[in-house]
Amino acid sequence: MTLDKEVNSAHGDQSPIRFRLNASSGVPTYVQLIIQVEQALRIGYLNVGDRLPRIKEVVESLAINPNTVLKAYRELETKGIAAGRPGVGTFIVASPPTLSAEAFEKLRQEFIDGWLESATKAGLDHADIMTLIQSTLESLSHSSSIRIGSVSQ
Repeated sequence: MTLDKEVNSAHGDQSPIRFRLNASSGVPTYVQLIIQVEQALRIGYLNVGDRLPRIKEVVESLAINPNTVLKAYRELETKGIAAGRPGVGTFIVASPPTLSAEAFEKLRQEFIDGWLESATKAGLDHADIMTLIQSTLESLSHSSSIRIGSVSQ
């Protein structure tokens, strides 16, 4: 995922996020937009009150159908994350609980220095690592004997 944060205090209507697409990911475009918003919220890149880019802006920058952006924004509204204001834009109205920036960075560094270093030393490339992480998370969510946040023997 790539997020570009635009910092432009002179333009209060400027959205702090620009979307990027990965055409080779196999993930539908509207889902990629949703994921980027959710991830940006989790890491504090977006905050409650921030405006998402206008549909026209996204369409022009990514050369995609306006209905695709509308579908993503509607899904974000359904999830209670965003709300549209006619004539004004779509705004973030809720955020999942997040770690502080310091706690997030500490965990990130522990992951890099620990497991990720071991994985790269074992010869895993980026795709291998992503596959292993994704399959592990999926198995955790589908397993009744293992729960995230608990230790099971």
